[in-house]
Amino acid sequence: MKLDRYDRAILDVLQREGRLSNQDLAERVGLSPSPCLRRVRALEESGLITGYHAALDAKRLGLTLIALLGISMDRHTPERFATFEAALSGIPEVIECLLITGQQADYQLKVVVRDMEDYQRLLLERITRIEGVTGVHSSFVLRRVISHGLPLG
Repeated sequence: MKLDRYDRAILDVLQREGRLSNQDLAERVGLSPSPCLRRVRALEESGLITGYHAALDAKRLGLTLIALLGISMDRHTPERFATFEAALSGIPEVIECLLITGQQADYQLKVVVRDMEDYQRLLLERITRIEGVTGVHSSFVLRRVISHGLPLG
């Protein structure tokens, strides 16, 4: 799908404010409501817009610790990776999983938990028990510096 300036503007606004009404969105991007709605539906149908989500405040939910984990695997086979990824899908504290290259690790996980005790339990009782995990390197987030949507320029 080829994007014009209106499509990019719609995507930019929606990724920051997904709950905006079509009327408000149309006004923000300089279109009338009907063509704006048609464009949004086309962006959804094309798969560029994959869903709408509420941004939650982790701290107000009691989730005060964010950790980034580098996970090393014993074998680099599609079956081993599939097993690992399937096991992670059942761990709600894992909010992001990336298969990476160029590091000692095979995966990078982003996890969110209540505190260090909760993290220890997650690490020792869940993650290190997944078949094939040979190493875990943990880093802890001190504060989020930048968090924004995808660049559309």
